[in-house]
Amino acid sequence: MTAAAPAAPSKAPRKSQRELWLRVASGLVLGAGVLAGLVYGGWPFAGIWLAAGIIGFAEWMVMSRTEPREVLIALGAATLGALLLCQRGGAPTSACLAVLILGAAACATVARTGWGRWRAFVGVLGAGAIAAVPVALRDDPAIGLVGPAWMFAVVWSTDIAAYFAGRKIGGPKLMPRVSPNKTWSGAIGGLIGAVAAGTLVPVVADLAGMTLPSAASLPVVAGVSALASVLSQAGDLIESGLKRRYGVKDSGKIIPGHGGVMDRLDGFFAVAVLAAIYLALRGAGLIT
Repeated sequence: MTAAAPAAPSKAPRKSQRELWLRVASGLVLGAGVLAGLVYGGWPFAGIWLAAGIIGFAEWMVMSRTEPREVLIALGAATLGALLLCQRGGAPTSACLAVLILGAAACATVARTGWGRWRAFVGVLGAGAIAAVPVALRDDPAIGLVGPAWMFAVVWSTDIAAYFAGRKIGGPKLMPRVSPNKTWSGAIGGLIGAVAAGTLVPVVADLAGMTLPSAASLPVVAGVSALASVLSQAGDLIESGLKRRYGVKDSGKIIPGHGGVMDRLDGFFAVAVLAAIYLALRGAGLIT
């Protein structure tokens, strides 16, 4: 009787490992570029976020099949460019908001269906938050490097800690119908990582002699970091739900191992909205 041939080794673990290393490598390259832009500031930093906003908006128009997509993408790009010119040119916040809202309204007018108009309008506003908020923080003399650095620390540490905690610990799924791979252990790990990293930013900045906003006490920073982590994970889940709704695996293919810009900035967008609220309250003199 002939012995059965040994089963061929599965290629799945090898493929998974390659994808992980590709994801890490592209993440390191992107992170290094963003941090270099952060340190340099000015238009190089603004240009990074303008490009991110335009590409993210384009991915959303393509993914959601909103027509006429070429015209909408061009209008959205023009709106974001005008927004950054106003912002960096020293225009009042009200004027910058007017540019953004008028551009979003123009896109909504051009879109062909009722839901398409809604998607175009909201898409421009979301892209505007991505493009403008990190730049507004960086250009504020009282915030400077610290604000965007805190955003990066919270979002990146949430993603990294959630990924590895979820893989190592596993356990009950967070929202299996929306994102089958996410677990409660990953969510809690991401929250802990974000609080640790977010709180570390003002400590390092203080040691480096940087000026910090007077409201940036460690308990406040820890609490806001926790909130930002929850929002970041919620943004990730919302984007996962949208991808399922439109039947796509990734929002795009521009970032090796990660997918599209939307895939990388879904959580960052939610934190950008939180930072925008802070800037609005600070501008109104309600907080310092």
